[in-house]
Amino acid sequence: MLYKYSIIESEQSTIKEIEKYFEKISDYKCVGVSSCKDQSLDIILEYMPDFVFINVDQIDNNFHVAFNFVNELHKYCEELPYFIALSKNTNQAFNCIKSGFLDYILKPVSTFELRKLVARLSLKPKVSLNTLCLKSNRDYRFIEIEEILFLKADNNCTDFFMNDGSKVAAFKTLKFFEESLPDSFTRIHNSYIVNQNYVSRINFGKSKCSIRQKNISIPFSKSYKENVIVLEKALSKKSLLSLN
Repeated sequence: MLYKYSIIESEQSTIKEIEKYFEKISDYKCVGVSSCKDQSLDIILEYMPDFVFINVDQIDNNFHVAFNFVNELHKYCEELPYFIALSKNTNQAFNCIKSGFLDYILKPVSTFELRKLVARLSLKPKVSLNTLCLKSNRDYRFIEIEEILFLKADNNCTDFFMNDGSKVAAFKTLKFFEESLPDSFTRIHNSYIVNQNYVSRINFGKSKCSIRQKNISIPFSKSYKENVIVLEKALSKKSLLSLN
């Protein structure tokens, strides 16, 4: 399971120390770094990270930027990421506890503190988000993940085919969504990802998967055949009977 994180910090040594540690762990991916409020919000809305490192020392007009930022995020996200405070002292520790922060790490950041954080994260269930945010410039479109039938690559863009018959374009590659979507989505072709909840048939002879709605047939390629076999086994386990 892939965990995504972002960093809201201006101190480069702190950023490098965090990135250096998580580069060694394949299940963790940094999706963005910023010290700007608007850019940080943009990163969170676009990539929906599981946890966010945030500097809690910065003060703007006598207000702590970090706490204002977290409060504002409630306007846009039903489920917030976990927040990990970064600070040079313990002055804001109590405020972070009241605000529901997961952890409070003193700078300079140590490997030991990051290792303890990873251990804590592994004990917490990963929040299952049911909405995907697709951004184009300053236009944000939110779609229900469970309503996606399949995804199709279109050069450097991706088309989402929805349960209601609509098609939504996103300016990201299929590879990006392969890494971001839940385990119920399976890559079966260079150009296709399917939602296993809508797969009604897998024909290995014709190398095709059928989608329940509108009798759509999607090809799968040899290079992704192992994924299709895993998909077939997952669907078979959910079946009441398996008849030969």
